[in-house]
Amino acid sequence: MQRFLSGIALIILLLGLGSCASTPTQTDNACAVLSQKNGFFHNWGRSAKKAEREYGIPMPVILATINTESGFKQRAKPPRRKLLGFIPWKRQSSAYGYGQALSGTWEHYKKSTGHYGASRTSFDDVAQFIAWYHRGSVVKNNVRPDDAYSLYLNYQLGHAAYARGQTTPAAVAAARRTQRMAERYDRQLRNCGRR
Repeated sequence: MQRFLSGIALIILLLGLGSCASTPTQTDNACAVLSQKNGFFHNWGRSAKKAEREYGIPMPVILATINTESGFKQRAKPPRRKLLGFIPWKRQSSAYGYGQALSGTWEHYKKSTGHYGASRTSFDDVAQFIAWYHRGSVVKNNVRPDDAYSLYLNYQLGHAAYARGQTTPAAVAAARRTQRMAERYDRQLRNCGRR
């Protein structure tokens, strides 16, 4: 009987861990995303709310940034460059995980916050990272905490490039998408009682 119960517990554990890594469907609906990731092993709503409380960045902005960066894919990476136009070669950058954080920026975050065990594949850690980075944009570049457009431009370009006004059409387009998504997420989260 004990062996049977141990086997059942192992199956439940493996199913729970397997669902942690799965990418949510219906990523245009914040309530659906949070409902799919609301379990014993993971609770994205709680993680995003915790980051919001700690850094003052609204949950819809955090979620919209993650969606723009990775589509909520845990191990997202930038595409590889092609050698001779067809041979997969080096990646364009060190961006990785839910927030597509660059290795150097991620290391700076860990040292600045003391979160040395933080992982770019942990939703909780990435929600904290994005809120921390956006808080830096508020402080360094006088951006409002709810200005998803300007926060995303800072995130994409870096604080210094944003301050100098250096931008690209691709970054502007992504920032506009993020702003629209944050506004939609805010309405959805209010309607389903998560705001």
